[in-house]
Amino acid sequence: MASEFSLRCYCYLDRMQPQYAAFVGTITQGDLPVEGMASLYIEMAPGNEVFRTVDIAVKATEAKPGAQVVEREFGMFEIHSLSQADVLESGRIVLDRLGLNIEDRIRPQLASVQLITNIDPYQAQLLNRWRRGSMLVPGQTLLVVECFPAAYINFACNEAEKRASINIVHVSSVGRFGRMWLSGIESEAKTARDAAIQALESIEGVSSEY
Repeated sequence: MASEFSLRCYCYLDRMQPQYAAFVGTITQGDLPVEGMASLYIEMAPGNEVFRTVDIAVKATEAKPGAQVVEREFGMFEIHSLSQADVLESGRIVLDRLGLNIEDRIRPQLASVQLITNIDPYQAQLLNRWRRGSMLVPGQTLLVVECFPAAYINFACNEAEKRASINIVHVSSVGRFGRMWLSGIESEAKTARDAAIQALESIEGVSSEY
């Protein structure tokens, strides 16, 4: 594999949660996922490598592609299936063809965690103008988490939903940083925060600067 290739993210979701799957369905341009599916996000540089790796992944098993994105620096794709085995096997074959191991991925880093209580009505309206998930209601607590590389935010969000009764307002997982906005009562937002942090810290990989 060329020395300049970077496996920025290799992120497996064992079971998509209801809100997370519904949110992904609002933004995906590929095959639509549903609750309960397994999912795999792979992010890389150079970005154009994504076209070759998607081809490898979808030919390997019956897993379907939900996203194939190239932005200025990086490429990212997502595949999903009701069969966890298919998703894992597609990922394994991609790594094998690239001559890489899962340990070669970049370890996620938290860039920012904010817990904002009693959201003001005007700020709620500003956020609601561009969100693709649930409405942010004034008076709720807003949790904002930012991480690097970007695609890992999907794992953090899905794990947060497993542990807490929260609403997904928006998730952005393309670019240099990934961000999620979750809302709910303060105690549940704190539980979601802790779950997201724990999820990101559980992923092993190599260290990298922002």
